[in-house]
Amino acid sequence: MSLPNNPFSSENIAANNWQLIDGEKVSDKVTLDADVVIVGTGAGGGIAAEILSKAGFKVVMVEEGPLRHSDHFDMKEKTAYPDLYQESAARKTKDKAISVMQGRAVGGSTTVNWTSSFRTPAQTLKQWQTHHGVEGITEESMKPWFEWVEQRLNINPWPVPPNMNNEILRQGATQLGWSSGVIARNVNGCANLGYCGTGCPINAKQSMLVTTIPAALNHGATLMSRTRVEKILVQNDKATGVEVKFIDHNGQIRNGITGTIKAKHVVMSAGAIGTPAVLLRSQIADPNSLIGKRTMIHPVNLTLGLFGEKVEGFSGAPQSIYSDEFQWRDQSIGYKLEVPPMHPVLSSIMVNGFGEEHAKVMEQLPHINAVLALVRDGFHEESQGGSIELDKHGYPVLDYPLTPILWKTFKESFANMMELQFAAGAKQVMPMHRDAGFINSWSEAKKALETLPMKPLRAKLFTAHLMGGCAMGEDKSQSVVNSYHQHHHVEGLSVMDASVFPTSLGVNPQLSIYGLTARAATHLVESLKG
Repeated sequence: MSLPNNPFSSENIAANNWQLIDGEKVSDKVTLDADVVIVGTGAGGGIAAEILSKAGFKVVMVEEGPLRHSDHFDMKEKTAYPDLYQESAARKTKDKAISVMQGRAVGGSTTVNWTSSFRTPAQTLKQWQTHHGVEGITEESMKPWFEWVEQRLNINPWPVPPNMNNEILRQGATQLGWSSGVIARNVNGCANLGYCGTGCPINAKQSMLVTTIPAALNHGATLMSRTRVEKILVQNDKATGVEVKFIDHNGQIRNGITGTIKAKHVVMSAGAIGTPAVLLRSQIADPNSLIGKRTMIHPVNLTLGLFGEKVEGFSGAPQSIYSDEFQWRDQSIGYKLEVPPMHPVLSSIMVNGFGEEHAKVMEQLPHINAVLALVRDGFHEESQGGSIELDKHGYPVLDYPLTPILWKTFKESFANMMELQFAAGAKQVMPMHRDAGFINSWSEAKKALETLPMKPLRAKLFTAHLMGGCAMGEDKSQSVVNSYHQHHHVEGLSVMDASVFPTSLGVNPQLSIYGLTARAATHLVESLKG
């Protein structure tokens, strides 16, 4: 039985006459007409869909992933990863050195993220203005957009005491005299279950799945799931719609059945990997070869701490405490300290060893804390991000070179995270590196770190934050879209997702995407009506 507040219950769909198309069930060629087609239903696509449909435009939302909702969310990783994530949560960079966690379902990554919400830092906005030609986007000008989004999605500092995994971060920072703060979360009626990454089973997470997408459907929008946009249609330098293919329950293209969505305007919101991929497949005008370049990821390294008391990092709000102690000490590169949830499958991927060695560590999972460092890339001349390429099948591949400045930062952050865990009372710590084991003291940890090779596939690296690849700015030689996210060379084409960021943010990106998209979509409404 569906929860009473499940917007995608069969009763609610029927009562509201929602227009839903499941690509697995399509049996013949589909042709639709719209004012606006939005490609992707994550943070950017969801906000854009609500604003545009509410303004009276006929909107079609296209999502590559399936439509899943609270009836499907069983809090099991073995269910969620293959169903709700890109490449079954096994997506990696081209050299396999960095694991990429990215959602693929209606609601995009907002359906499976950990709810952490930060406004775009003033330092980041200033960098965009002074170095990347972005105009009109300042701390003051963005304030009303962030305030609107925070009210719309119930974004507030988490009022509940942190779970022990997060409390260790706060205790360690306090012992060392480092700064720390409480994270704001987009939740309403949260039961503090902790399995946000598998989809919220009680619809407390205010993701696009339960907020803006239902709102858009109520205003007459159409939602197509399991539908992949193959390319954007362009005539006389104007976007006229998209061509789509349909996907089966295994995530494979269904051969022989295609579709066309004709539209006056195309909004790309497929994310910093998906959006450049569609533009590249479409051979969109790119005179300076900028599409897919400067893709930023907040590369993440982490450490484990073994404690005498139970931590149980698999329970409670995944992220509620952070430290920016090392974020802005150096304006060119820095990192935010947070913790990841310690779910069994996710943790088993982090942990070293095989067989009995691996099993012994996993037996201690209830006593293990993890701390991670989100490295702020894109601000330093030696940290220019990566690039999106297409493989022989037209699928995207992220090539992300790991430069000396990044390795230097990983080494520094390994040291700081281990020092923090010992300060919080850890009995042993371990940097997530294939050549490391548990270490008994801070002095031993410093010595051990000197001998660990800082190389790809030795240090274990992750990311869940994908940005850049279609940078915004007013200089057409340096950017793909303008400061209102409209394409410089193709009329009727906008990009509203994290791919427009000229650098990474230094914070979890969802609130920045929401706010910037709200601004851009509202401007688009005015343009289309004008």
